[in-house]
Amino acid sequence: MAVTSLWSVKGWLGRVVIYMENPDKTENPAHYKKQGMTANQAQGLSDVISYAAQDQKTGLANENAESKSHFVTGIHCQPDTARDEMIIVKKGYEKEGGVVAYHGYQSFAPGEATPEMAHEIGVKLAERLWGGKYQVLVATHLDKESHLHSHFVINTVSYIDGKKFHRTEKDYYNMQMASDALCREYGLSVIENPKRGKSKHYSEWQAERDGEPTWRGMVKSDVDTAIRQSMTERQFFDNLSKMGYEIKPGKDISLRPQGKERFIRLQRNFGGGYAIEGIRRRILAQARPERRLETPAKPHRKTRLKSGAHRARKITGLRALYYHYLYRMGALPGKREPNPKQAYFLFREDIRHMRNIALEIRLLSAHKINDTKQLASHMERTAIQIEDLSDTRKLMKDPAEKSALTKRIAVLRREVKLCGNIKSRSADMSDKLSRAREAEQKDKAKEMNKDEPFRRRR
Repeated sequence: MAVTSLWSVKGWLGRVVIYMENPDKTENPAHYKKQGMTANQAQGLSDVISYAAQDQKTGLANENAESKSHFVTGIHCQPDTARDEMIIVKKGYEKEGGVVAYHGYQSFAPGEATPEMAHEIGVKLAERLWGGKYQVLVATHLDKESHLHSHFVINTVSYIDGKKFHRTEKDYYNMQMASDALCREYGLSVIENPKRGKSKHYSEWQAERDGEPTWRGMVKSDVDTAIRQSMTERQFFDNLSKMGYEIKPGKDISLRPQGKERFIRLQRNFGGGYAIEGIRRRILAQARPERRLETPAKPHRKTRLKSGAHRARKITGLRALYYHYLYRMGALPGKREPNPKQAYFLFREDIRHMRNIALEIRLLSAHKINDTKQLASHMERTAIQIEDLSDTRKLMKDPAEKSALTKRIAVLRREVKLCGNIKSRSADMSDKLSRAREAEQKDKAKEMNKDEPFRRRR
């Protein structure tokens, strides 16, 4: 069984190839770790092309020989020069703007295919679908033995006649049908009568596979909650509005979460149960609406301060920013029951990064770092310490001492990386908090304007 998808790439062509050729994903691998790349960086052209075909991600060492098999194949282009060849075609036909490539994947069920088989199927799929007119790079990633998947980068400009490839709904269907046909040829399982619907972006599919929350998943969960808490259609829309969603009613309801630029169509993304008729049926089928359990009020306790007691020092700076952000995410308890709109959608989206956020807070607290200057200073001192320890390690002869020092250096390197993450994440947190405040002020202004006709005029 193989899952497929295809999406457009805008910007720098080489980024797609970098992503595909990443050695960490294609080396026969017990472990995989992205080094210095974000999901966004993996979607433009130059970086993804290089990433996709690096030896460490596409290389499989032969245990009985010194040779190494590489799982990168170019169709009408050479893997090492794929980016340049694609750009030459674009320049030749003066079509360098807009969508510069399409990035697709074909992912196999755990344990069904070998690396050789997965790559062979991927190459045949690319040849059948796009090989007649377009340049394609195929790279099979071996980042996990149970998760073999091939990436495709397709040049949007045909090297034959210069016509641009425009992806349609039919292309999704043709890709899955061709993939299923190849799976049958190789004796692999196939999902019979698959449900049609909007395909997922690779990063979203990967997050769901790893059990991490996605923003579409959170929208679906909120809609389900609103249905369970409603007895009428009007109450359903009111519940969604209280959660902070902007709503466009219709046969296929469109919702826009706080902080997102675009609306999401419920039926198109989640199926017929989320069309207006399906939602009505689900509401009517309920005996009674679900009520949110209210936490009992805690009894007041009187405390007496002893003489000489000092008031706790107030947390400020970066640590205060982190704690406030966690509170707005709903990850920290508060004195009051949280308002649904206070759980700003973009805050909830960061739940998937909770482990990293916790590590960053521990670093800030351990070294009493309150601002970006202190953060930069600590980062610089740690980098110098790593350099000194590395020089010392070169002079060591005792393997045990050398190993212990290597572990110490690894810890310090993780600290440097955390410092870099704190710098970027704190800026992102401040931006999201600012956007949340603006949204709250707009909501407050709307409420005041709504009540204005009923106010007593003097």
